[in-house]
Amino acid sequence: MTNLADIQEEYQFLDADDRYRLLIDLGRALEPMPDALKTDATLVRGCSAAVWVYPTVLDDGRLHFLADSNAAITKGIIALVLQTVQDQPPAVIAAADIEEALAPFDLRNQLSSNRTQGIPNMIALIRQTAARYTA
Repeated sequence: MTNLADIQEEYQFLDADDRYRLLIDLGRALEPMPDALKTDATLVRGCSAAVWVYPTVLDDGRLHFLADSNAAITKGIIALVLQTVQDQPPAVIAAADIEEALAPFDLRNQLSSNRTQGIPNMIALIRQTAARYTA
């Protein structure tokens, strides 16, 4: 996956339909999440689509998240969120301003409220996970 700045640059020049396609492509590029990890414990609450996020710890202590959704555009939104934190140390993730990093995408105005209502919950789950590993 390319970095967030590159994605943002491309996103700015696209019309609404192409932005949807870009999000869908980002979701398709996510590392596959095994079905066995898609449980009630990994389900993100408050999303209109089913969203699962599962943290793993790399050998050097950085966090790597597996994620999936049953909705293609929502999966792309997850991919954007993960671009801001993937493979970072827990302390960096806990301190990251994920909302600010996503602000240039203006998702709330680009997508329906059903598609964006779970974003704060995804971010909160990632922060809570990072905080647990920081302690």
